[in-house]
Amino acid sequence: MRKILPILLALALASCGRGGSRYVQINGYAQGGTYTVKVNMAGVELPASALKDSVEALLLQIDTTLSGYNKRSLLSRFNAGDPVPATPLFLDMYREAYRWWQKSGGALDFAAGPLYDAWGFGFRNKNFPSAAQVDSLKGLCGMSHLPSELSVKDGIVDPSALGFPRLNYNAIAQGFSCDIIARYLYGLGIKDMLVDIGEIWCDGLNPSGKPWAVGIDRPVDQPAGAEAGSEGLSGIWSSSGKPAGIVTSGNYRKFYIKDGKKYAHTIDPRSGYPVQHNLLSATVVSAQSAATADAVATWCMVVGLEEAQKLLLEDPSLEGCLITALPDGTLSEWTTPGFTLQQ
Repeated sequence: MRKILPILLALALASCGRGGSRYVQINGYAQGGTYTVKVNMAGVELPASALKDSVEALLLQIDTTLSGYNKRSLLSRFNAGDPVPATPLFLDMYREAYRWWQKSGGALDFAAGPLYDAWGFGFRNKNFPSAAQVDSLKGLCGMSHLPSELSVKDGIVDPSALGFPRLNYNAIAQGFSCDIIARYLYGLGIKDMLVDIGEIWCDGLNPSGKPWAVGIDRPVDQPAGAEAGSEGLSGIWSSSGKPAGIVTSGNYRKFYIKDGKKYAHTIDPRSGYPVQHNLLSATVVSAQSAATADAVATWCMVVGLEEAQKLLLEDPSLEGCLITALPDGTLSEWTTPGFTLQQ
């Protein structure tokens, strides 16, 4: 989902930076991709190798609890119908998802997996679900069928007691993971940091003593299966040294054309159908958390330009950049007053 590129130095576990600072960068694999954590370790009595071990231990815990791709994770086992331990992380993620479902008025639905799968399989085999199938799935899945708190008995959550729901946290999990790592780093006394796990949380300054900078992809309308081109950047966003989560969500590399009609990858769980608007990407900056930026970016892609603009302008803790495709094939950028995109 994320189409932002951190402007980073390429050295792993290297000490560098301005006077009095001790920057290190650690890299590895997580959540089906890679992660990068770059921090100023000045005043922190911890070797870089120990920092890497701790970060990867946290990422492993997240993977074995919340990953939908790890077949042995608690989430995968829960979705398969197995009772699972009610760990704090498992319960916290559910509460966060339910909160965003309520806040978005159903635009974000973390229990509509069967509906999303029906369209995903349809995209792959060119056989889209019928209206009857969509209506049936809408009646069977979704967070409207679930309680605000998971019922725990003897430390176990039993999916059979909930009608065997299928949960999917893809729209928020990477931002949520960034926040977990950032909290650990703050706990060590670290103030200058950039955490990139597919989505980004940053705070303070980079090794050059400047605010962290993040490149935003230029969205190019390109159907699924087409070879990704070198679109370049729409511009560079700067954090101004303040804490911020930044996430970009987009449809521009994830849509399909059938019988001359465009079907976006993003499904509106309220209607049960792919969105039909011309919003190509939404970059959201949140002063609260990376999970917030992650959720709101997806929310924007569901509701389209006008509702997304209203959503971003009504919350002073949010900034954003929305890029739409015009009929003549050109792109139009809209930004909130506090979002500066340098070319």
